[in-house]
Amino acid sequence: MKAIRIEKTGGPGEMRLVDVATPQPGAGEALVRHHVIGVNFIDTYHRSGLYPMQLPSGIGVEAAGVVEAVGEGVTHVAPGDRVVYFAATPGSYATHRVLDAKWLVKLPDDLSDEIAAAMWLKACTVEFLVERCARVQPGDTVLVPAAAGGVGILLTQWLKSAGATVIGTTSTPEKAEIARAAGCDHVLNYADAPKAVRDLTGGKGVDCSIDGVGQDTFESSLDSLKMRGLHISFGNASGPVSAFNLGILAGKGSLFVTRPTLFHYYATPADFAAGTGAVFEKLRAGVLNAHIGQRFALADAVAAHKALEARATTGSTLLIPQDVNP
Repeated sequence: MKAIRIEKTGGPGEMRLVDVATPQPGAGEALVRHHVIGVNFIDTYHRSGLYPMQLPSGIGVEAAGVVEAVGEGVTHVAPGDRVVYFAATPGSYATHRVLDAKWLVKLPDDLSDEIAAAMWLKACTVEFLVERCARVQPGDTVLVPAAAGGVGILLTQWLKSAGATVIGTTSTPEKAEIARAAGCDHVLNYADAPKAVRDLTGGKGVDCSIDGVGQDTFESSLDSLKMRGLHISFGNASGPVSAFNLGILAGKGSLFVTRPTLFHYYATPADFAAGTGAVFEKLRAGVLNAHIGQRFALADAVAAHKALEARATTGSTLLIPQDVNP
């Protein structure tokens, strides 16, 4: 099998495509042959060292493919099943992977590998952000920075299905059109917020900001909130938010701030079943529609990371193993 490995943390160039022996699954594990691999910002955090992990290591947490073998005790999937997964341990940038079978979810026949890999982790992220973290209610107004990104598009779609008004921010006119097509009620340039947000809300501000950009938009997101509004900072696309004076929250209206992560909301079998079940409901209802902005060969993972970190991508980014025809 072929796999991307990193020996030390750093820039995209630390990733290397290597040949390794294909492992066999042990008890509770499954061997999956990847057809399509999802690229997510968390991959750049692992690679850079922002999220520490033991090295050397694989990278990537999401993929879709077919089960080739299962270990003792695995009953919910079998060889030949099409599956999708996100996993807590990196290693999806590969043609094959052995992993804990608990992460695998069988794919229905009407959901392609590409669409599954383009949205599974992102859709599950959006589920917990909207339903269990923000607890968005009909009539709420929500600010979504990076509304044309892979998460931003699905987040907008889910929020609209929940009855929210969505204000998105983007960096270019082209990305603004993508955000509008996803359902944003209003789309602003980053530089125009938060004044424009106040104008749109009659001076009140939004109920909630759900922000995956991080450092660059943290202050403007806070300044866009209503009194006692909630800021959810779930990503670090522009870098992590550094320490700040808690008194700022009082001065800006007794605000609430949280920094959640997907795996804490999918920590138990009950959490996992409820969250993934809600995602499938939205998929079947036609609420969620993936926008695949770019595809790269597995061997071009370095180029994919460079594009992602340069904010040169829209929607979801995929890696395609060269020896696989999805």
